[in-house]
Amino acid sequence: MTTGFDLFSDRAVVAMRVDGELQDLAREVTDAQTVEPVTIDSEDGLSILRHSAAHVLAQAVQRIDPQARLGIGPPIHDGFYYDFDVAEPFTPEALKAISKEMDRIIREGQRFTRRVVTEDEARAELSAEPYKLELIGLKGPNDDASVEVGGGELTIYDNVDRDGETVWKDLCRGPHLPSTRMVGNGASLMRVAAAYWRGKETNPQLQRIYGTAWPTKDELRAYQARLEEAAKRDHRRLGKDLDLFSFPEEVGSGLSVWHPRGGIVRQEMEQHARRRHLEGGYSYVYTPHISKADLFMTSGHLETYKEGIWPPIHMDEVVDADGAIVKQGADYYLKPMNCPMHILIYKERARSYRDLPMRLAENGTVYRNELSGALHGLTRVRGFTQDDAHLFVTPDQLEAECGTVLEFVLSLLRDFGLTDFSLELSMRDDEKSKWIGDEEHWAEATDALRRVAQSSGLHLTEVPGEAAFYGPKIDLKTKDAIGRTWQLSTVQIDFNLPERFDLEFTGRDGSRQRPIMIHRALFGSIERFFAILLEHYAGAFPVWLAPVQVVGIPVAADYADYLDGIADRLRAKGVRIDVDHSDERMQKKIRTHTLAKVPFQLIAGGTDAEAGSVSFRFLDGTQENGVPVDDAIDRILHAIETRQTELVA
Repeated sequence: MTTGFDLFSDRAVVAMRVDGELQDLAREVTDAQTVEPVTIDSEDGLSILRHSAAHVLAQAVQRIDPQARLGIGPPIHDGFYYDFDVAEPFTPEALKAISKEMDRIIREGQRFTRRVVTEDEARAELSAEPYKLELIGLKGPNDDASVEVGGGELTIYDNVDRDGETVWKDLCRGPHLPSTRMVGNGASLMRVAAAYWRGKETNPQLQRIYGTAWPTKDELRAYQARLEEAAKRDHRRLGKDLDLFSFPEEVGSGLSVWHPRGGIVRQEMEQHARRRHLEGGYSYVYTPHISKADLFMTSGHLETYKEGIWPPIHMDEVVDADGAIVKQGADYYLKPMNCPMHILIYKERARSYRDLPMRLAENGTVYRNELSGALHGLTRVRGFTQDDAHLFVTPDQLEAECGTVLEFVLSLLRDFGLTDFSLELSMRDDEKSKWIGDEEHWAEATDALRRVAQSSGLHLTEVPGEAAFYGPKIDLKTKDAIGRTWQLSTVQIDFNLPERFDLEFTGRDGSRQRPIMIHRALFGSIERFFAILLEHYAGAFPVWLAPVQVVGIPVAADYADYLDGIADRLRAKGVRIDVDHSDERMQKKIRTHTLAKVPFQLIAGGTDAEAGSVSFRFLDGTQENGVPVDDAIDRILHAIETRQTELVA
């Protein structure tokens, strides 16, 4: 028999794909099978590298502390982690010692060797690992356990030294690198965090060590440089520094309040999107924040999405003087989605084919019962506003309307300065219990979305198993200024909710027909999109979005009135401008407003007042002197009207 080692001698090949399945190079293959190499710099190769590095981390921890019990250690985006049950939390000094031990294991060149075992054999070999014992028997793609046990066979990976001795082992699905030496010098430990076992607050709290791994040291350094830049752009820090928003403890975790400056940016975002929606034939609606349970029972959210819904509020119960219930109450829920209420608006009266497509839009605040450990600034919150839209269409309108929606989404996002897009088609998989609706409708909807995505010309990836529970969807992803990928808009086709709510329209022939529903969130959530823009621009919003668009800085107090006159002219045109009347020195004022990310500074002294001019200063420090006031005003207005993103002289 032939192995992957026989087929691929290139050191960059770390695994292979056999008939579409990832396998170790040591596995045997036949001539009848289709075998493809997996290189270390590919997406799969990086995942294998990082999963192998997680095993090296776990082995290093247990070499130092044999009493440490193992949780799970999956690869994640740009890195990996491993969870441990240890007597004391890991300290920075402990991480240094673990890192040194990892280096020794890497240099030892231990081989990762796959071994198929029975459940009884696995339980006997891992009897000292209670968390592994819990995972044994959980075959299939079940949450975080899949990295350990996967589907089908149960396997253990042995780490074998140069003498052929097994020096460490772990329950694992694999595949792995041929040896620890291939982890190389591109791995680094990052930080420690607490994590509940399998993400449930009722389970023990473990210590999680995060790390990253790259094929080369240079790629590791480049990644670390990106992290440093990302830290400078962290929207949580910028939100505080620029006085945009906060999360008061008195309000509660994951619930934001918006300060005046942040409110201006948000208002500009919403108003621009509103104008574009109205031009695109959408109608705005408003719905409550709370609803009876029956609505979400009918929609399926209460059953399918129950872990993400806030606990019920029991209302309307009436009791008599003796405490006996004379009127039954009802459970109300904070809404996790806007769609059921938009459906009720559609259903309020009879609809004809002439009414369709009906495009309903709302900036509707929804609530999700997120775990406290998952909260992250504005990008993961418990209360947020979706710029939601739901479109009701006839079957023959479906594909064209989806195409129009996608074009609209791309156009509006470009208005905000985002230009690098890709698409992901999320489909159902074979696990039938996860989805509602019949397979014929699913296939029809998936094919329609695929054609729309392909016609856009954007790169398309298809992902089975990631659809919404009621239908397939297109997710739009964008890259920001430092190359990070963010998921933004989504377009989802839904045959099922119209069925559940018995929606109808009268067709051209007078027959009663079922509309198709399109769910569409453009920003995703306004809070999250705001955070993405804030980090994309590092706080220096384009002038049309900036809280303060222009600041006037007099060289001396005598020239403040001159700048006030210019400011009055700009305010009359709707420009947000301040004049700095403080007693600070001019250079201090320039620095203050530069740190505040004000796009334009107008500086004036005696010569400018006499000539009717100003000095035009930009955020990058460049300055243009002697600019006539009329020209300065025109340039500012042009930058706002055209939504310029590059503001230089």
